[in-house]
Amino acid sequence: MPVIFINGEAVDTGEHPTVLQAALANGFYVPHFCWHPELSVVGNCRVCLVEQEGRGVNIACNMPVVDGMRIETDSETVRAQRKAMLQFILLNHPVDCGICDKAGECTLQDYHYAYNGEPALSREPKLKGTKFYPLSSRILLDNERCILCSRCVRFTREVSKSNVLGIEYRGDSALVRPAEDRTLDDDPYSDNVIDICPVGALLSRSFLHQARVWYLEPTPSVCPRCARGCTVQLWHRKPEWQLKTLDPSQNTRILRVTPLENPRVNGPWICNRGRDLGEVLERPRAEQALQKGAGVTMMEAIEATRALIAESTRRIALVSSWASNEELRAFQNALGDRFTSFVKPDQLPEEGEVVEDELLIRADKNPNTRAAQDLFGSEAPEIREDADLILVWGEGVDFAQLPRGAKIVFLGSWLLPEVGHADVFIPLSIQTERRGHYTNFEGVVSAFEPCQPRPEGVIDAETLFPLLAAPGGARGRA
Repeated sequence: MPVIFINGEAVDTGEHPTVLQAALANGFYVPHFCWHPELSVVGNCRVCLVEQEGRGVNIACNMPVVDGMRIETDSETVRAQRKAMLQFILLNHPVDCGICDKAGECTLQDYHYAYNGEPALSREPKLKGTKFYPLSSRILLDNERCILCSRCVRFTREVSKSNVLGIEYRGDSALVRPAEDRTLDDDPYSDNVIDICPVGALLSRSFLHQARVWYLEPTPSVCPRCARGCTVQLWHRKPEWQLKTLDPSQNTRILRVTPLENPRVNGPWICNRGRDLGEVLERPRAEQALQKGAGVTMMEAIEATRALIAESTRRIALVSSWASNEELRAFQNALGDRFTSFVKPDQLPEEGEVVEDELLIRADKNPNTRAAQDLFGSEAPEIREDADLILVWGEGVDFAQLPRGAKIVFLGSWLLPEVGHADVFIPLSIQTERRGHYTNFEGVVSAFEPCQPRPEGVIDAETLFPLLAAPGGARGRA
């Protein structure tokens, strides 16, 4: 492998073809705006300047590695040209960090502090640009902040393949715009352009002015909306920045969802439905155990379920494909030999959504079908008419299709009509209230962590199943 010298230190470049990649891989940071590891090289921001001995200053993103070359990433010449380049970019970029959603995550802000530190040397009036141009129902574009790095354009051409965005006009009149008669609504991965925008030009409508990023913290999780199991970050308020509000949900809400890069599963991307996890995870919750529609304590519901199990002989379990690996094993260990178990889909594709594509989206809209079927088989549910007890775990079951004479125990989390129709209902915790793992369709296991408190009156399924298997007179803490 070629060996080069960066700031006097010998570096094995490995498989990295350019100086920028080799430098970043070996701990030498070189600033960059337009370069992205998953996109083509265009070299139009001119910030990733380095000095090559005997060759002068040039951009590192498009500088091929040559064995023995000597590179300086922070020489006086490099710093002077880098500073001039930043001043050029800032000539018409508004210094509106106080109201910009990207403040705290903006690389232009960071580089200005690290390499420039002075206002742009111009007395020309600021160039006015279009503010809040609607690229889609989800994304706004602030052209005054755009530095024309073209990351968003290349993403739609090279990754999502929607070819929605382009740059029209030239010079200081150039603008990012959607293709004629199209919007970013045509791209199911459009929100990734917000993540890769290095400045505050591309804005999420749902997150706009909701919170400062330094008020928030991310919790690693797994998107449950299809069998891909993309790893994500769920952003919510830090405990020290809790709001004083009459609505406590304001302090536990998921304010945004971003990708958690995982080369084995989703790389640095997620689809738009993954961004909207709040639609699923923040639905009205069922937090009261019920027996034939009447409120009971958790322990009373557990004892009633034990009695139904003891009295029945033909038991069927419809197992949730949204359950974690830990919950599935807990059910198998505690009750697997007492039920005939089938795995069911909790969710099916919704009208209008992309069912499947070649990038990330899978037709199976459940996160843990693979692990559930590994334990309980892949046969379609078959419910005999003489079944006398049916345990329904999770969503996706029409109670009207179940045998009339069978008793029903429903284990769920959401406030659904079926809650009141079961003989016993036990409310379960959800993904954001516990830790666990999902196994995606390819067998890759990913972990999720809790980011919200578990409501009172709700139990973890992993805790519940051993209690249901205990002798009828036993007592346990739920």
